[in-house]
Amino acid sequence: MRLLKEAATEIKQLDPGSAVTPYFIRQLALEGKIKSVMAGRKRLINFDDLLDYLTRPDERPVGTGKIRRIG
Repeated sequence: MRLLKEAATEIKQLDPGSAVTPYFIRQLALEGKIKSVMAGRKRLINFDDLLDYLTRPDERPVGTGKIRRIG
C-alpha cells in the first residue's frame, strides 16, 4: 500500500517518461478501477493493483466498486 504521491514517484522511477500523476491515480481509485482505502484523510493505493491496471486496462472489470440499491 502506498500513498498517492509515493505511488506516482515509484511509477516515475520505473518509467522516467511516464505521464502518470497523483491526480490520475486518485481518479482511478475514486472510479473503482484500482483498490484503495482511506487512512484518516489520506488514500492508500494498492500498488500491485495499480501496476496491473496500467499494464492491462482493457482486461479489468469496469465499475465503481460500490453496491447499488435495488428497488
